[in-house]
Order: sequence, then C-alpha cells, then structure tokens
Amino acid sequence: MTWSFSSLPPSDHRKLHWNVQHLPATPGAFVRFFIGNFKGWYVAILLLQIAAVICTLLIPWGLGQITRTVSNGLEAERAFEVLQWPLTLFGGLLVLEVLFTRAAAGCHIHVLPLQRRTVTHVVFAYLQKHSHRFISNEFAGALAHRVSEIALGVNQTLSILLFDLIPLLVTLSLATVLLWTASPLLALFMAGWSLLFIAVCYLLARRSHPLAQQYSAARSTSSGKVVDAVSNLANIRLFARHAFEHSYLGRFLDKEVAAAYRSLGYMEKIRWFQTSCGVVLKLGLLLLALYLWRNQRIDIAAFVMSTSLSLLIISDVGNLSRRFLEFFEATGNIANGVRTLIRPHEVIDRPGATALQVKRGDIEFRDVGFNYGADQPIFQRLNIFIPAGQKVGLVGSSGSGKSTLLNLLLRLYDVQQGAVLIDGVDVRDATQHSLHQQIGLIPQEPGLFHRSIRENIHYGRLDASMEEVAEAIHRAGASEFIDSMEDGYESLVGERGVKLSGGQRQRIAIARVLLKNAPILVMDEATSSLDSITERFIQDKLDEIMGDKTVLVVAHRLSTVAHLDRILVFDKGRVIEDGSHDELLSQGGQYFRLWSRQFSAQADAALA
Repeated sequence: MTWSFSSLPPSDHRKLHWNVQHLPATPGAFVRFFIGNFKGWYVAILLLQIAAVICTLLIPWGLGQITRTVSNGLEAERAFEVLQWPLTLFGGLLVLEVLFTRAAAGCHIHVLPLQRRTVTHVVFAYLQKHSHRFISNEFAGALAHRVSEIALGVNQTLSILLFDLIPLLVTLSLATVLLWTASPLLALFMAGWSLLFIAVCYLLARRSHPLAQQYSAARSTSSGKVVDAVSNLANIRLFARHAFEHSYLGRFLDKEVAAAYRSLGYMEKIRWFQTSCGVVLKLGLLLLALYLWRNQRIDIAAFVMSTSLSLLIISDVGNLSRRFLEFFEATGNIANGVRTLIRPHEVIDRPGATALQVKRGDIEFRDVGFNYGADQPIFQRLNIFIPAGQKVGLVGSSGSGKSTLLNLLLRLYDVQQGAVLIDGVDVRDATQHSLHQQIGLIPQEPGLFHRSIRENIHYGRLDASMEEVAEAIHRAGASEFIDSMEDGYESLVGERGVKLSGGQRQRIAIARVLLKNAPILVMDEATSSLDSITERFIQDKLDEIMGDKTVLVVAHRLSTVAHLDRILVFDKGRVIEDGSHDELLSQGGQYFRLWSRQFSAQADAALA
C-alpha cells in the first residue's frame, strides 16, 4: 500500500526512509508524491512567484499612468505634486517585484536540498529492498546514477514549473487582461499570439527531445569509453595499442559530433522561430496600438502600456522551447529512473512477520524446491537437517547447488516449494532484517566500503565500543598490519578494499564477523583466493571464531572442510554423500575421488 510521511515532523522523516514499501511508478505521480512533504513551501513559492509576475506586469501599466499625467499638459512647478501618487505606485511595484522574486528564490534555496535529500533517501531505501537477483542483473554504477538522476529530475521538474512555465502562463493571461482594459482588439491579438506561440514551442520541443536524448547518449557513450580506456592504461601500454585506442575512441567522438550537429542545429531553428515570433508580437502590438491611438480608440497611456508589455513578454518567452525541452528531459530522467528502480520487490516480509531470535541454531531445509528460471532447476524436494552447533562443509562441482543453498538460508531468494527453517521458524515468517542479524557471512571476496578500517569493522556491530573493535582486530590477527599503516585504524581501504591484499581483506572480514558475533556463521569460499600460507593462517582464525556456532562452509579446497563435523557432497542439486571426512573417504565415492585428485595435484606441485 502507498504511504506518505507529509504529516510527520521533519525529525521523523529519516526514521521512515529505510522502511518504504511502495513508490509511484509514473513521473507525474512520483513528483506529486514528494510534493506533499514540502507542500507549504511550494505553495509559498508559487504565490510569491505569481505576486512577482503581477508586479512586473503592472509596471508598464504604472508607466502608462505617469505618461497620461504628463501628457495632459502638466505644469513644471506642480510636477512632483501631481505625479506623487503615480511615482509612488511605480516605485512600490519595482520594490515589491524584487522582494517577491527574492523571497521565492529564498524559499527555493531552502527546500531544494531538502527535497533532493528526501528523494535520494527514499529511493535508496527502496533500492536496498530489491532482491539479490535484481542487484546481480544491474551495474552498481548505473543504479547509483539512476538514484541521483531521479532526485535531480524531481528538483528540475518542480523548478521549471514554479519559476518558468506557471509564471509564464500567468504573465500571458494577465497581459491579455490588461490589454483588454485598453482595447479588446489588443487583447485578442495577444491571446491569439500566446496560444499559437505556446502550441508551436511545445511541438518543436517534443520533436527536439529525441535529438537531445541521442546527443546525451552519445556523450555518455564516449565518456564511458574514455573511462574504460583510462582504467586500462596499463594494457594499452603493454600491448602497444595507443594508435588503436585513439582510432577506437575517435569513432565514438565522431558519432557524438554528428549527434551534436543534429540536436544543436534543430535548437537553433527553434531560436529563429522564437525570434521571429518576438518580432511579430512587438511589431504587431506596436502597429495595432498606433492604429487604435490614431483613431482615438485608445489614449497615450494605453499605447505606452501595450508597447511596454510586448517588450516585457518577449524577454519572458524567449527561452520557452528550451524550458519545455528541459522539462521533458527532467521528466524523462524520472521516467527512466522509476522504470529501472521502482519495480515490485521480489523478496518481501510477510504481513505480521516477526523478529527472529535464534536460541539454538538448528537449520532445516524441508522438501525445498527451487530454480532460477524454468530452464534452471536446482533443488527438488531437498531435505537437510543441521543440528545446533554443528560445523558442516558443502562440497561439489560448480553449479551443484552449494552457494544456492546459502542464498536460500540468507533469503536472498525465496524457495518455490517447501521451507527453510531456523529453530523451527520458517525464514519467510521472520523479518529479513532480523534474519540477517542472526547470520554472520564471510564471502570469497569481502565487501569492503571505501572507508576506514575502523568503519569497516565497526559495521559488524555499530554500538560496539572501541575496546571491542580492538579486541576483534586482535583475535582476527589483523593488529600487526593495521599498526604498520600510516593512519592505523583510520586508514582508507580503497574501493572494495583494493589497497589491501587478499589476506588483509579477509582478516578485516573476520574481525567484522567476530564483532557481530551472530549464532550462525556462513562461509562461502572464504579462503579460495589466498595462497596456502595465508589460507592456513586464516583457517586457524576461522576455527577459533566457530566456537559453539552453527557453521556452514562452502569450499572447493577439501582441506578447508576436512576437520569439520560433517560434509555434504552435492551433485546437480542433490546431496549424494553425507558424513565426516573419514567416513566419506572410507566409502570410496565422489568425495574420495575429489580428495584423491586434489591430494595428487598438491603432491605434484610440491615435487615440481
């Protein structure tokens, strides 16, 4: 169901950002949804803008009143006395125009960053609740760009509406009314010109929008090629492909230039149209007003007002097509973003889901059926029971279902049949948040933030003291290398931890899981990418943190799981062998063949 937090005080908004369940999936509804959070501010901006427009348009009228007074044979010595009221009115309009305009801008400056923060927070919170499947199928950079694009699009859409399109409509409407007071003929000319001008500008902007999109896409593509080349400068140098890369990039730059000519050339045609329309308005109103004045159908004050209004209106509508185009681009950015991000969540908490509290740590896969697609069946009626505190290794060839089993336990995917239970509770009946609090995960490639070592470890438990963090670092064997770094705990690890070695990253991951201290521990190829010495060190630390936890370990290196209580051998989504290391070796089955093959390969490597 749809929710809004417009009635909540600002201090409560942030509390709800992470728990958003539904967002509108069309640009118009999406913008309206977020207007509600700052409705008072937007109403104030709109009223101030309308007031400023009224003052602006009354200035030519005031000038007409001064002209009428002067043209009536005003004596020089009585000029200021007679003109006191018209001049006061004229000066007041000038002052009020500035005050209303700047007040509207001040409100906009206040609400603009708040609106961007709100949209970014809420959309990011919605993105966080998407399934592992959704995240895996998208580029992280593209998703981040969409979040930023939506927030910027909302701000741009509202800014153009409040400061350009709505004030322009008010300007043309009020100008028509003022001209009607002078002569209905002038008002009809103004109304006809306005309707025709707006309609044609709208149509031209719609036609130019695809060209602008093509130009934007060409710029993005060529920029992406530059980024790709810069990130591979070492390869360019080592393969001596400098000339090739220049030529390769040149093809995309040529496409960008061609797209630029099409888009910018069309925009220049639109400017020619706008300029021509401006000439028609100014000259038309001037000649029509002159004709009416000559025939004594309007006085000199109406003549001055009419010509002044034409000059003022032209300055306002000069970039109308451009603003229409920017409006279409902003709403298009919102549409692209919501089309990508605002989709129904695949894995959601059931109504009435409760917080999971693991007291023992039993894990059961009961009659589980699961597939990634109709042509990718993985499990059919899979049954596994893991008693609390048992350490279980999962082995088998790639694609046999080991990692999928962990994904189902973590509820990154939902089973299609059967159930996954922890302490007898179906994980679908627990909130995802509480489920993940009860499971510690050490993956093959630890997901480290581009933050300090301390922040990455603290992530395991945010309320932990620095003493507890230091203890976790010590137990993970990470103290020595951290102390040797220039900034110690505050050293930045780089994007995804690129400044650290594989062993150092795994030590950070171990320290983080130690700090979390969840009753269930899951390791997915946690040491497969390490050298044998580092692996042995990490393995010793992992043995230490297992303690009395329930542990599941996926490994290709059988030495990693040989000492565990139990080993499950998977093949094509089935458990074909189940027992301890010694029991499985004695059976002479698949595990025995895998062990013999790895032992033989290690012996050959040692002899070499």
